[in-house]
Amino acid sequence: MSLKIEFVERASKQGANVSALCREFSISRETGHKWLRRFGKRGYDGLEEESRRPMNSPLATGEELVAAVLGARERYPSWGPKKLVDLMRKRFGRQTPSRATIARILNRFALVRRRRPRPAVSVMERAPQVEAKARNEAWTVDFKGHWRTGDGARCQPLTVRDAFSRFVLCAKLLAAPTVEEVKQEFERLFRRYGVPRAIQCDNGEPFISVQSRGGLTRLSAWWVSLGITLVRSRPGCPQDNGGHERMHRDLSAQVEAFPQSNRAAEQRALDRWRQQFNHVRPHEALGGKTPAELYRPEPERSSRSRTWGYPIGWSVKRVHGPKGRISFDGQILHVGKPFIGHTLGIQPCDAHSVQLWFRDVDLGRIQVGPSSSTIDAGCVRFLKRRHLGKRIKNGGTP
Repeated sequence: MSLKIEFVERASKQGANVSALCREFSISRETGHKWLRRFGKRGYDGLEEESRRPMNSPLATGEELVAAVLGARERYPSWGPKKLVDLMRKRFGRQTPSRATIARILNRFALVRRRRPRPAVSVMERAPQVEAKARNEAWTVDFKGHWRTGDGARCQPLTVRDAFSRFVLCAKLLAAPTVEEVKQEFERLFRRYGVPRAIQCDNGEPFISVQSRGGLTRLSAWWVSLGITLVRSRPGCPQDNGGHERMHRDLSAQVEAFPQSNRAAEQRALDRWRQQFNHVRPHEALGGKTPAELYRPEPERSSRSRTWGYPIGWSVKRVHGPKGRISFDGQILHVGKPFIGHTLGIQPCDAHSVQLWFRDVDLGRIQVGPSSSTIDAGCVRFLKRRHLGKRIKNGGTP
C-alpha cells in the first residue's frame, strides 16, 4: 500500500515523469497509469489492493517468485517471512512460497540471520478406531507408571498385549526406556510370536514424537517398514487404549503394591503375575476363558522389512546422512532421523511443492521452492532492475 501512495503522490506532481517513475518502482507504465486513474477517481481508497488472480493464470516462474519476495522485502524492510508469505498469497495464491522458502530467499540475499526452523508437529485429534477380531491383528504397548523397589531402584516395565485375546506378551523391566532397548525387546517378541498387523500406542517416547513427520520415531518407523499399521491414541486420553490401562490396574494392585527388594526380584514378580494373568485368571470379556486359551503365536509372519512399491511418476529417494535428508531437484530436503536408511516416495503436487510418503504414511507437504540457481538468477535480475531505477532517479540514462 505504501508503495502505491508514494508513487501516486510523486507522479501527481506537476512536471513528473511517469515513465521514469514506473521504471524506478519496477512497475509497468500500464500499472502506473491504472493507479493514477484510481487515485483520481476515488482518492486513497482507490489504492486498496484488489484481487489480481485471473480465472486461469499460468504458473509463475521461480525467478518471478524470488523477485517478488525481494521487492516486497525492500518495500517493507522490517517484515519477516511470516508477514511476507501473507502478502505474497494475495498475488500468487496457491503458488505462494512457504515461510521456510521465503526465509531461504532472504537469507541467501543476506537480509535475515539464519534461524533454526520450528519442527513439524504431528498430533492426533480423533479417537482411534480399533476392533481386533483375531489374534495378532493388533497389539497394544505402553510403559507402566514407575515405582521403587526396596533398595530405591526405579521400576517402569514395558508392557505389550494382544488386543483380541488379552494375552500379555511382555512385562519387562528394561535398562532404560530408549529406542534401542525397546527395539531389542520387540525383536525378541517378533521372533517368538510373529509380527502383528497393527500396534497401538500413546504419544510418548520412544513410540511417537509429535515433533517428527508423521509422528514417527526410529522405533515406529521400523514398525511401519515391517508392514505394521501404527495406531496412535490422542494425547492425554488413556481411555483410547482402555483395555491396556485396565491391565495396568491389575498389575498395579498385584505387583506394584508389593515392591520387592531389588529389580531382579521385581522382574521375577512380574513374570509370575504374567503367568497367572495369561494361564490362570478367567476373563469375563472372554466368556470365562483365559487369554492363553485363545492366543496362538504366528512366528511365520517375518520381522524382515517388506518391499513397497510407490506409484509410477513418483520419485523414490533413500534417506541418508546423520540427520536424515534426501536430495531432490538439486535441493537438500531434511526429513528427520527416524527415516534414515528407509526409502520415501515423493509425489509431485505443483511447480513448487511435493508430498512425502513413507509407504502409506503421509509425511506432509514440502515447499521445494525455486532451486538455488534460480534464486541466484532472480537476485541478479532484481539487482539489475533496482540499479537501473536508481540511475534514472539520479538523472542518468536507462
